Amino acid sequence: MTPAIDAAKKANIVFAVHRYDYALSVESYGVAAAEKLAVENRRVFKTLVVNVDANALVIGLVPVATMLSMKRLAKVIGAKKTEMAAPEVVFRSTGYMLGGVSPLGQKKRLLTVIDSSINNCPTVYVSAGRRGLEIELSPTDLVATVHATIAPITQ
Repeated sequence: MTPAIDAAKKANIVFAVHRYDYALSVESYGVAAAEKLAVENRRVFKTLVVNVDANALVIGLVPVATMLSMKRLAKVIGAKKTEMAAPEVVFRSTGYMLGGVSPLGQKKRLLTVIDSSINNCPTVYVSAGRRGLEIELSPTDLVATVHATIAPITQ
């Protein structure tokens, strides 16, 4: 059990947990997860923690084969400067290690923006809080559970 799975249960939503073998040497945990689970890349979302204006953290969720546009994210949240948060900051704020950061069950609920491509998916996969573990759920349930904003935030 992980805090992400506990959060999904507490939200009383329909979800499935998928396990897969992962390697520490992969370039992208998300792309590797999509390959191992035989799921389209567009349906597997990575959770990125972004430092905003040097004093706040925001989550950007984008499909694993895409890149987060810092400029678009900044515009959506009304920020001037954005940069990826340091791994130790990510762990301290979410309780998750890189490669296993989930939008669900974080230590501190962070403002979350999900790429609008989520609207084209019947279900999506996000980290369940550990490498090698994904949660599959409906986009509607994900958005509602994390109180997310939907906007085009990929490059």
